[in-house]
Amino acid sequence: MDFRYTPEQEALRKEFADFFSEEMKHVPPELDASMEAIFDLDICWEFHKQLGKKLAAKGWIAMAWPKEYGGRDAPLIEQFIFNEVRGRYKAPGVDPIGVGMLAPTLLVTASEEQKREHLPHMARAERDWCQLWSEPNAGSDLASLTTRAVRVGDEYIVNGQKIWTSGAHRTDWGFMLARTNPEEKRSRGLSFFLVDMKTPGITIKPLYSMAKAHMFNEVFLDDVRVPVGNRVGEENEGWVASQMTSNFERSMINLFSHAKRELEELVEFCKETKWGGQPLAKNPLVRHKLAQLAIETEAGLAYSYSVVWNQIKGGLITAAPLAAGAKFLATELIQRLNYTACEIMGLYGQVADSRWAPRRGKYQNYYQQCMGLNMGGGTSEIMRNLVASMALGLPRSW
Repeated sequence: MDFRYTPEQEALRKEFADFFSEEMKHVPPELDASMEAIFDLDICWEFHKQLGKKLAAKGWIAMAWPKEYGGRDAPLIEQFIFNEVRGRYKAPGVDPIGVGMLAPTLLVTASEEQKREHLPHMARAERDWCQLWSEPNAGSDLASLTTRAVRVGDEYIVNGQKIWTSGAHRTDWGFMLARTNPEEKRSRGLSFFLVDMKTPGITIKPLYSMAKAHMFNEVFLDDVRVPVGNRVGEENEGWVASQMTSNFERSMINLFSHAKRELEELVEFCKETKWGGQPLAKNPLVRHKLAQLAIETEAGLAYSYSVVWNQIKGGLITAAPLAAGAKFLATELIQRLNYTACEIMGLYGQVADSRWAPRRGKYQNYYQQCMGLNMGGGTSEIMRNLVASMALGLPRSW
């Protein structure tokens, strides 16, 4: 694997960096890369949307998509470089659900009409999405969901409840799994739908996080009418479509790059903060913790490069288990980094909204948020199972 960029790629990398360096001067201080802040605070949501429009104008949101759907037919490595730089600057502007999860599914399984209806809006940052999958009794075991969709003529009548729906109160559309054949069990008999969130019968109620932020929601569906044309794939075969989320760039480079930036800021804090008359950076226990995080971060960055290298050389499906590994490595690294930051700061790390709060109290906030990263988009346990079965060929049971 060659880690070096070509001169043209280095120039593109600089173009991205120059753009984000200027734009992030205007970021609301409450944001600081927090997904909860984006969905919770109006000022953060507005910045996210405004930045998205600027990225869309440059054609950067969907660089690797085909041109007919709003992309640029750019090489996958260019999308990778963009995500790396965006992670470095902790910049919002890209819909993680629509662009990151749904779009690859549509590109693989949707009808031509569905692609032309939805993908260009995503590429232009005009339409935001939420994921209507989890239910009160169907989270990681998604195949046990009970939301029903009954076909009546050219429509489906949907009834059920979804939970932990990130950003449902902000987004325009949602993609949903519902059971269309109650005679079938588990993953059989499920269908995949695209739902306008303004459809009558949809009720959204907030679920507040530990940090009291409004990111998650309960979504109730009462006789919601969904056109048959909004079904992706064949009826009762939605489980196949739901598994087609092998993104055009799923190396998690944005999270590893974000972690490196956060670690650098933590190191600076340790250099400038004294304890017992000496900078924290000279404390051997602190140095050991920082060194361990630095090792894990650099290993994660190298792993991301290997994922995109294998995607380019062997295809997206071939690299799918590597992408699953990247997911749990990155999210668990972010968790350890924030836990360590709070540990180093001691009681001050628990302070918020005070002049005594180091780094504006962001680490106590991150401490409460970061566990969700290990669950959203598939838990670490599920990702490890994918690596075991797809990459190592291990049996699902003994």
